[in-house]
Order: sequence, then structure tokens, then C-alpha cells
Amino acid sequence: MPLFEIETPSHIIITWAQDEQAAVGVVRENYPKEEPVRITKRPRDTWVISKAALGIAGSVDPCSTARDCLSKAEGDKLHAIRLYMHNTGTDLEHARKAIESNMVMGW
Repeated sequence: MPLFEIETPSHIIITWAQDEQAAVGVVRENYPKEEPVRITKRPRDTWVISKAALGIAGSVDPCSTARDCLSKAEGDKLHAIRLYMHNTGTDLEHARKAIESNMVMGW
């Protein structure tokens, strides 16, 4: 089954589907208020995201570190950002992105 990348104004959805119409159906079912703006059939059946392209390098695992900070901060975003900055030595913007990304994933 082919792998499709469907972009909406708010999301990029990666899904397997029989064809382009079925891929759009996945978007309509899960995000009914969003219209696909771009649909791409991926050339292979896997999806790879480069950590370097996302700015993730070194031995720090931002997900587990961010989740640990969120846990210690009991979900308080500002406190979690401060903890993340202290633990990793990153700047405010990087810390904010790491914490907010993990909050969205339901840490």
C-alpha cells in the first residue's frame, strides 16, 4: 500500500492508503474542517525525518528531557521551559518549541 503525505493548513499527515482519494478520506475523517492543500505519493513505503534537519543533535534526547521537565513541572509550561533550559543549556526559543511539541503529543 502506498504512503501519502497530505498537507493541510495546520497539519502534515503521513498515512498509507490505496490511492489519493483514500488518503484524502483519511484527512476528511480525522480533520473534517481542514482542506488538503498538497498531496504527495511518497516514492517508498517508509518515512524518514532527519534529526539534523530539525535541529536535534548531540546526546540529549529532547523528547524524554522535555517530558521529564513537564512531569517535574506538573504540566506548568513556563516552569517546564525554565527546567528544560537549565537541563540542556538551550535558548528560550528552542526550549519553548521542545516543551510545546511534547505538550501536543500528550506527554
